Amino acid sequence: MNLPIILTLGRIAAIPVVMGLILLEDDVSHNFGIAAAVFTVAALSDFVDGWLARRWHQTSILGAFLDLTADKLLVTGTLAALLVAGRVNIWLAFIIIAREIAVMALRGVAANAGRMVPASQWGKWKATVQFTAIGLAIVRLEDKWGAFHLDEWAMFVAVIITVVSAVDYMARFRSVLFTND
Repeated sequence: MNLPIILTLGRIAAIPVVMGLILLEDDVSHNFGIAAAVFTVAALSDFVDGWLARRWHQTSILGAFLDLTADKLLVTGTLAALLVAGRVNIWLAFIIIAREIAVMALRGVAANAGRMVPASQWGKWKATVQFTAIGLAIVRLEDKWGAFHLDEWAMFVAVIITVVSAVDYMARFRSVLFTND
């Protein structure tokens, strides 16, 4: 097995750790800080494993599938734990999760039609902003910036970029969705 796939599997293994630490709430000292650190390492591994796979020419269908799945699980699992902890708005989490499912479905339909749906620049920005907003929600700073905490403002931005990314994917690959085949 190659290093990029090992990093991706490590990201998947980190998800229940992050979720568990968040769900402990105040039962363990510094659990949110530890959760944020583990989440950050997992999020950074997303960028590192892709870069290594391309640089070392170790890309594969399995690696691409695992990478996409790990990203979706990391975002969805962490958002679910943050919902339980009361640190994210349910509607914002729903929009993010719905986009992840919709784009995965688009990729599945495209694959069935023999086409690939490569990551777009909007998708890359979406991942970066989502990871940042989720990381901020884990550590939640006490002070509010106007009516909201910093992480809540970041989550609003993440949702906007998430929606733009979804629209971009659907527009670029509408021919796959609306074919008569």
